[in-house]
Amino acid sequence: MTLVKVNDSTFIRDTRSMALINTNNSEREEYYNKVRILQNQKEEINKVKSEIQEIKNDIGEIKSLMKLLLDKGSNG
Repeated sequence: MTLVKVNDSTFIRDTRSMALINTNNSEREEYYNKVRILQNQKEEINKVKSEIQEIKNDIGEIKSLMKLLLDKGSNG
């Protein structure tokens, strides 16, 4: 593996894989923290979407049961 400094930056390039590597630890940690925050936000959004879908299903079931009760009340 050969590493080459990229001009005017804190990055180096691995000439074999052409990957850019950030040599500034604090910038790298800040990036990883942002990635973790975004991942947590996505998980929270998915959780809320799932809960909303469950509520919609429950409301649909309640509506069906109410219709059954109303139909029985008007026929009885």
